[in-house]
Amino acid sequence: MSQATALAPAPAPAARPRGGGSEFAPLLRLVKGQGLLDHRPGWYARDVALTLLGFAAVAAGLLLAGPVWWTVLLAVPLALLSARAAFIAHDAGHSQVTADRRTGRAVQLVHANLLLGMSREWWNDKHNRHHAHPNHLDKDPDVAADVLVFAEHQTAGRTGLRGFLTRHQALLFFPLTTLEGLALKLYGVRALLAKDGPYRTRGERRTEGALLLLHFAGYAALLLTALTPAQALVFALVHQMLFGVHLGLAFAPNHKGMERPDEHEDGDSWGHLRRQVLTSRNIRGGVLTDWFLGGLNYQVEHHLFPSMPRPHLRLAQPAVRAHCRALGIPYTETGFVDSYRQALGHLHEVGATLREERAGRPE
Repeated sequence: MSQATALAPAPAPAARPRGGGSEFAPLLRLVKGQGLLDHRPGWYARDVALTLLGFAAVAAGLLLAGPVWWTVLLAVPLALLSARAAFIAHDAGHSQVTADRRTGRAVQLVHANLLLGMSREWWNDKHNRHHAHPNHLDKDPDVAADVLVFAEHQTAGRTGLRGFLTRHQALLFFPLTTLEGLALKLYGVRALLAKDGPYRTRGERRTEGALLLLHFAGYAALLLTALTPAQALVFALVHQMLFGVHLGLAFAPNHKGMERPDEHEDGDSWGHLRRQVLTSRNIRGGVLTDWFLGGLNYQVEHHLFPSMPRPHLRLAQPAVRAHCRALGIPYTETGFVDSYRQALGHLHEVGATLREERAGRPE
């Protein structure tokens, strides 16, 4: 378990609730009073405009440069822009962008389905379940046993390729993230075709399907118009791999190695404050870190206030720190590099049993 950072003094720490009152309510009142849950449509309008202009500039660059190999370098800014689109889609799904649900849905459909080829409804269903029960092995889909496993008992019976991946999952984590961009597309299409998918109406399924089809057709048409087939394939691979790594860097350190409610007898009865704070890890940094990680470096604040606009997360941090300190609840924050060391260290520990079994002796 990682160590919580020392908590610097912050103004107006919340008092411990008495008589069994909610631990979260005083903090919520304070944050609301500071206006930090108010929407920032102008900020998001600028972010959306810059992202769309960036996509247009890369497309224009591809078409103007033509079929020369150095054009593949444009896959790098396109990967960064794809991550920006993913962050906007994420925020729109949490109603951070606007209070108007139709507008927020439109923003998310454009950035998730059209620009990224990722199903909005599939992502919302999965991600909302994660927020409701973070790091709970039985309830959080993000820690369900799949390519990676997050608890020792999940390693049982894993042989062959899955066993190999589990034994070396810490070393393979970042190479595997190169597939994340493609995996998001695959899972979304699979959910769209499934009879029991998360789509509530036939119209939603048709809208999402049409936008996904438009994404794949448009992406292929752009690359094959501007580049030779070989160049187009290399461009797509570089773009999708870098995009996946960027997403992995943003999501990897947030919860891995943190508390798991299923490990505690009273874990299912934790209130909102403890459930979100004890399972989340923040990353220290400045403006560049905030930009590169899309505000997800304020994971504690984001989980406590999912609808809080991204630029307000850093402003809420002092109040959250102080409130946790007043209640004696560990608030975990670490440096950029150390956050990955802790997350990968946890994955390494989980795979130890299989490595010992294969070696026939303890490590």
